[in-house]
Amino acid sequence: MYRRWITRGALVAAVLVVLGAAVFAFGQLKPFGSAGEEETIDRSQPAVLKSVRDLSQFHAAAGEFQVVLDIENDVKWVPAALAGERTLFVAAGSVNAYVDLGSLQDDGLIVSPDGKSVEIRLPQPRLDRPNLHHDRSYVFSQERGLINDLQALGGAPDQQRFYVAAEAKLAEAAKSSELLERAEDNTRVMLTGMLQSLGFQVKVTGD
Repeated sequence: MYRRWITRGALVAAVLVVLGAAVFAFGQLKPFGSAGEEETIDRSQPAVLKSVRDLSQFHAAAGEFQVVLDIENDVKWVPAALAGERTLFVAAGSVNAYVDLGSLQDDGLIVSPDGKSVEIRLPQPRLDRPNLHHDRSYVFSQERGLINDLQALGGAPDQQRFYVAAEAKLAEAAKSSELLERAEDNTRVMLTGMLQSLGFQVKVTGD
């Protein structure tokens, strides 16, 4: 009997509730100092909330990747012993694959006239921007010319260009992996199981 009262909007709400239940809070451990150690006093101002936005993304799969960059900068007509640089940079990071279920509020969820079955048109999964793990990314080796060595004495090395190149490589690796297919399968299983538990016959198709 109650199935007759479940409207299309209620089904969308149920899907979004599942998304909310999938969010986990990660606590941070704070080290405790012993007697005689230096004390650090943090006088930073508290964080200020600037904006809030609703999310309708189901993060269905995540991949861990590692890439070794071999980047060489040559100076034309100058011997490598005098000018130039070659760097081996090890980069590690993760990439999330998600499905945006916001389209279910439009024409992505169709309920049969008798209210017994539901058809879901699953949006194509997408890849998030790579999350580079800075604590596991580092310069493995570096060869410099004499001029570059002297320039490096002037300040701390700038590794931003390696981070940018690493993110691009991680994104390429994610695209060629099975991450998108895994995300689609996981989302299909999640929606099917949830709606079948409500007593519906479920058919899930792709865009």
